[in-house]
Amino acid sequence: MHTILRRLSVPPQGLEREYVRLRLDEREIDVLRVRDPRARRIRLSVDERGARLTLPPRASVVAGERFLHEHRDWLVQQLARYQQTDALVCLRRGQPGELPLRDQVLPVQWHEARYTRIEIEAGIAHIQLPPRAGEPALRRALRDFYEAQSRADVGRWLPRYLPALPRPPRTVRYKVMSSQWGSLAPDGAMALDLALVLGRPLAFEYVLVHELCHLIQANHSPAFWHEVERRFPAWREERTYFHQQGRQLKAQLRALLKEAP
Repeated sequence: MHTILRRLSVPPQGLEREYVRLRLDEREIDVLRVRDPRARRIRLSVDERGARLTLPPRASVVAGERFLHEHRDWLVQQLARYQQTDALVCLRRGQPGELPLRDQVLPVQWHEARYTRIEIEAGIAHIQLPPRAGEPALRRALRDFYEAQSRADVGRWLPRYLPALPRPPRTVRYKVMSSQWGSLAPDGAMALDLALVLGRPLAFEYVLVHELCHLIQANHSPAFWHEVERRFPAWREERTYFHQQGRQLKAQLRALLKEAP
């Protein structure tokens, strides 16, 4: 079979990693090839960082090349979807823009003020910035704004579910997550994706309930899903929502928190 990959040397660290170049139609892309001792099968994935080919310890490089070749059409489709989301425009000071929040898109109005602040009033996002505040200050303000909005939502929902739990979460942190929407550590520390507050509130609440149920069942067994069903019967609809809209939500947050070129 014609070799479609050209190796780009990168010193391996920990896991064996190297970039290989793959030709797709009229262009070439770099694919991160990772040999993972925990992997049981060859796997191809795409996220905001690009394409990744995972090989189990005994899989040959030739088998990896063949797998890539067989999944070229799928890879083209996935990369095209990420190119669409990467085209989102970040906010620029003084220019017309929109702020996504709770499944709505709010027009932005800019104001000069002594302190950096973002407020919502009558369906409009008012962004206040000191005259000398730069792009980093705006990005920090956006991140703080979304964290405050996330805390407000969780603060409304959490008391409803605590009485039926063996214990409350030890802490709740809000951060930008690459692929997950939430996680629960063995010590009860919970993490939730900041992008959740951009989408519809019911979907956000489902993720909270999902992670709270891990305080009862630290797995995804039928018993775990029974606990989710008891507390949030519409969880299937919200999971479907993430399958359809999740990538867009994460891309919107990345664009908003990214430094303007």
